[in-house]
Amino acid sequence: MNSSVDIIRCSFVVEVKGKFTVILREEPEGGYSAQCIELPGAISQGETRKQAITNIREAIEGYLEAFPEELNQLPRIK
Repeated sequence: MNSSVDIIRCSFVVEVKGKFTVILREEPEGGYSAQCIELPGAISQGETRKQAITNIREAIEGYLEAFPEELNQLPRIK
């Protein structure tokens, strides 16, 4: 049995106390996952692309609240 799943990946910039690169991935089992490249601990998911983007924004905000010193150490996207 040959089954293939197309995984869609895209990256984009979100602005939350600065600009961050996010990878949005359609998951084979459904929904979307989102990961911030600059903040390895900022990972989220959602049933829809819009929900995943909203959730990753909240994850980035939460990460920066927990680790405010990280903001000054990050490379900046212009």
